[in-house]
Amino acid sequence: MKNLEIYAHFPLAILSLKGLGSMSEKKFKLFRVGFLLIDDFALMAFSSAIEPLRAANTLLKRAKQQAFYKIDLFSIDDVSTKSSMDIQVNATAKLEDAENVDILFVVGGGEFNVLKKPEIYKLLRKLSKQGMILGGVSGGPVTLALAGVMNNRRMTAHWEYTTALQELMPDILLENSLYVIDRDRYTCAGGVAPVDMMNAILTKHHGATFAQEVSDWFIHTEVRPSAGPQRSSLAERYPSATQPVILAIEAMQNHIADPLDLEQLARLSEISPRQLNRLFKDKLGHKTMDFYRQLRLQTAKNLLQQSPMKIIEIAQATGFISAAHFSSSFNKQYAQTPSSLRMKA
Repeated sequence: MKNLEIYAHFPLAILSLKGLGSMSEKKFKLFRVGFLLIDDFALMAFSSAIEPLRAANTLLKRAKQQAFYKIDLFSIDDVSTKSSMDIQVNATAKLEDAENVDILFVVGGGEFNVLKKPEIYKLLRKLSKQGMILGGVSGGPVTLALAGVMNNRRMTAHWEYTTALQELMPDILLENSLYVIDRDRYTCAGGVAPVDMMNAILTKHHGATFAQEVSDWFIHTEVRPSAGPQRSSLAERYPSATQPVILAIEAMQNHIADPLDLEQLARLSEISPRQLNRLFKDKLGHKTMDFYRQLRLQTAKNLLQQSPMKIIEIAQATGFISAAHFSSSFNKQYAQTPSSLRMKA
């Protein structure tokens, strides 16, 4: 893949970094954006981040503007990185040159894991100390958090990673948002949300009108705010469920590690335990506590596949009284033990 030059339209053909992180305000014509791709990175998320810049390039070249962005693609081995679709994306610059970009986005994906290349964490910490603006897309925010460069910074991550991340790093300031911009940190949940984040960045650089033109290019006419939800509402996911059932599911999701009993769920749903059981059976096909157990076991399964937590820690995090009880329940639900699933993962 060739280097990409993204031309940008700014008043007097200059770009101001005011508001873009902690770097001091300065005027210049060349702005370098780097993308560090991690193996199995989410191709859609990467495309959603880089394509708005490509569209900006096309639109602004038509306007015969001279100022431009330069895109650098980095890989851990300085050669190429395999995407989630097994498509190899070639690096366009050496990783040692990452120090020369103005903003570096880490793009990840796949399972939650700790990189086997500690030098990447070391590099990110070094760049952080130098005051560089750092960003993460899809699994990228996880890498930033594990590198220790998100301390005292608000952040978001894809909803599949949030449980494992919170269990592993309970002190991080994690939000369930599409994207979060906190001073010199840009984190995005992934999927198509980078289109919305890039719209915010383009708006800062050269105004809302041009940013909307770029979004219109992708038939993305309704730009979402940063605090928009990552998932559809419970009512949308369970369209047949009545309000008491929705209230009970919300309570279940908020009490995975410390499960409520049927009476407590019923009280929060403002109906009797018997009525709640009947509604769950009629609307969702399961008794209330059976549905609750499946929800906790699904959370445990995600943690087994996406976190380095010990099995006993996962059992405790999902409300099981012992590793034996957890293993028995898990085996009954998934026809395999937690340890066998962990080995496959």
